[in-house]
Parts: sequence; C-alpha cells; structure tokens
Amino acid sequence: MYMNKKTICIAFAACAIAAQAQTQGGGISPQMLQEIQKEQKQCGKERVIANAIYGMSIDALAKNYKTAALPIDTHFSIETRKQSITDQKSSGRCWMFSGLNVLRSNYMSHADSVSIEFSQAYLFFWDQLEKANLMLQGVIDTAKKPIDDKRVQFFFSSPINDGGTFCGVADLAPKYGLVPSEIMPETYTSENTSKARSLISSKLREFGLQLRDMVAKKKSATDIQKAKTEMLAQVYRMLKLTLGAPVEKFTYAFRDSNGRQLGEAKEYTPLSFYKEVVGDDIKGTFIMVMNDPRREYYKTYEVEYDRHTYDGTNWRYLNLPMDEIEKLAIASLKDGRKMYSSYDVGKLLDRKRGYASLDNFDYGSVFGTTFKMDKAQRISTFDSGSTHAMTLTAVDLDSKGNPVKWKVENSWGATSVQQGCIIMTAEWFREYMFRLVVNKKYVSDKLLKAYETKPVMVMPEDPLFLPDE
Repeated sequence: MYMNKKTICIAFAACAIAAQAQTQGGGISPQMLQEIQKEQKQCGKERVIANAIYGMSIDALAKNYKTAALPIDTHFSIETRKQSITDQKSSGRCWMFSGLNVLRSNYMSHADSVSIEFSQAYLFFWDQLEKANLMLQGVIDTAKKPIDDKRVQFFFSSPINDGGTFCGVADLAPKYGLVPSEIMPETYTSENTSKARSLISSKLREFGLQLRDMVAKKKSATDIQKAKTEMLAQVYRMLKLTLGAPVEKFTYAFRDSNGRQLGEAKEYTPLSFYKEVVGDDIKGTFIMVMNDPRREYYKTYEVEYDRHTYDGTNWRYLNLPMDEIEKLAIASLKDGRKMYSSYDVGKLLDRKRGYASLDNFDYGSVFGTTFKMDKAQRISTFDSGSTHAMTLTAVDLDSKGNPVKWKVENSWGATSVQQGCIIMTAEWFREYMFRLVVNKKYVSDKLLKAYETKPVMVMPEDPLFLPDE
C-alpha cells in the first residue's frame, strides 16, 4: 500500500502519542520505578534470605521446622478398611483412580476376603474416545457461531484432556464395564499421557475445522455424521496403538489379599464383570456437593458442557457450607464407606511427611509480607480451586464429635511417609477441600430436595470448575 511522507509522519506521531499515553496511563514511568526501588536496598537480614533462596527451594526456607519436628498423630477414631495404593504416574487421571478406589472398596466391604484393583487403562481408553466425540459433536453443534465465540473456543482450546470428576466414572463404567488391572495393565502412554494427548488434540482440531466447513457448505446431517464417525475411527486407532485394544472377553478368578485363588475362574465380558462387582447403575445413587463461599448455599449448580460423554451427565453440585459437608463425610465413614473428594492439594502440603496443615510453611516471613485472601477471594482470583481428587478414608473426632483431622488415599504411589496417604488437619480441610461425592443414603431429605431443584447453569471457565487431575 502506498503511503506519502505526510501519512508516514502522521502515523509516527500517532504511535508516539500512543506510547506516551501508555506510560502516562498505567505504565512504569521512571518516577514510579524510583519509588519502587527506594526501599529496596538490602539490609543484612534480607541478604541472608536472598542468599538462602538462591541456593535452596522456597519451601525448604519457609518450612516451619518447629512444627515439622513434632510427630504426626496417625490415630483415627473412624477409619475404613485399608486397600492397596495406586499410582497415576505422569497422568491427570486422579478422578478415575479415586472413583475406582471407591467402587472396589464398596465391593470388598461385602466380599471380605477379596482383593481387587480395576484397570485404569481400560476405562481411560473409553474416556478419551468419548471426550473426542464430545469435542467433535460440540463443534458441529456450535458450527454456525464464529470461531472466536466462547463456546467454540471451549472445544478447540482443549479438545481432549485427562481430567474429570466422579461423574466420568458414573457415565463410563455402566456403559463400557470394568476389567481387573491385570487383564489390561498400564502402558507407557497411559502413565505418561502428554504426548499422545497433544497429538490427538491436534488431529481433533484439524477434524473440527473440517466439520465446521461441512456445516458452512450446508452438507447433510447424514454426511456430517458419517465424516465424524470416520474421524473417530482415526482417534480409536491412535488410542489402540498407545493404550492397547480394549478387552472384550477374559477369564478371571478372584484372589484374596495373600494372592490365593478364591473359587473357579469364570469367563467375563467387561459389562458382566461390572454387574458382578458393582451391580446396579451408579447414576442416581449419589450426589456431588461442593463448598463455594462465593455462591449461595443450598443451591444446585450445573456446569454447561462439562461432562465426559456427549450423552452423559453434566457436572452438577449442591453448594453447602463446610460443616454440612463434614457431617455427610462423617456419616459415610462411620458406615465404612470411602468417598471421592477433591482438594487444592498443592497448597501448604508437606509432601515428604504426607501432611497438609496451615502451619507447614511461613511464606510471609520469607518475603516480608502477608497472604491474607480468604477462600472465596482465592477462588474468585484463580488463586485456588479443585485440582486433585483423592479418596476420603478416615476421620479423627474429638470428644464432642468435631473433626480434628482427616485422611485420604492418594494415587501417587505407596512410597510416601504415610504409605501413600495424606493426613490433613481440620483447619486445612476447611480451607482447601472443594468436592465430595456421597451416597444418597447419608443425605437428609432437606438436602436431597435442594439437590433436585432446577440448577443454576455456570460456565466451564469458572475457576472452581476445572477438572480434577
């Protein structure tokens, strides 16, 4: 494009004015920088801290060694039956590990001598295929919207992922069944998901553009669905190569905790095995509750488009204060029932001790400041939210029946100090616990009625509604 000298001069002047306006309107000016630096001369104490941080982790420096020296009380007044600890490795499948831990615990509670672990690789195969279909069908549903529309971007920004909630287990297991872990063991990719996920995501984005183009060209619904099926066949092939072909039939005999065979081996399909170990459909047997102090309590909220399968269930939560959630958890644990639960597990967790406490670290003293946000403020500003699911397994109550500490089975392997578990103080639990899945038999009529009311729809971009990984 031709530009004369006058035009160029005007353009440069405009840029200069814009740059000046940016500085004047909110940029860091020399004067502001002077003010910032005025109090930055290091005293002896600051130099010591700076030298320490240069050579060690912030957590190591901020660790409260006075409390860390104290032994952790490992006694729990109410504790469910112990079971083997699982390991999700480098994957975001915590929701599946926790959910399957709950299912096998329920089975072993009435089959006392049986030890069992379900194949996470098997259910993960179907989870990934279903999420691929959800993405492609979502793209078709929103194809007439512009590419920068929020809902369209929702599907393209994360076509497929590892994360989820217990709703995924409830949708997938009754549809595809379950198999024992030794029938379809883990693969390198099931334990290290990032590369395959990246490649499948790229392919899904490419497919998504093709589907949008078909809609724009007014192709028939039949042709579009045929194209989608062919696309899913490619995704299936990629999953089969990385995770293994999903088992269709297998022969299996249950064993006790010592490895001794119990009874004769039988032939199963994944669905017949599911019916034997789980029985009825999981859907409708539980409610999911959350603690979100930003929103009205005793109201039900649903997350639009956030589900594992297109024809499945959106994530739906009854928002409750923590004391109500604690009552539900205690009632379930008293009856020997473990529960799916989720937390912001990265906050103030001493991983070496397997201990979560508000007193573990003093970051404020290190940096000469305070960290004062409450739970609602942390959620609103994306500073905190549900990040990781674990299986709630025990609680310790004081003489008045109030919780002192809690224990969860984690899915990071059994090598930690607490044998693969994490102990949480009651105070930490209140601040950083977010979701709980509890059987309806422990829920009052009042809460069930509130849960069944028409939900308030919220967007999946909300900071609290990120998937557990």
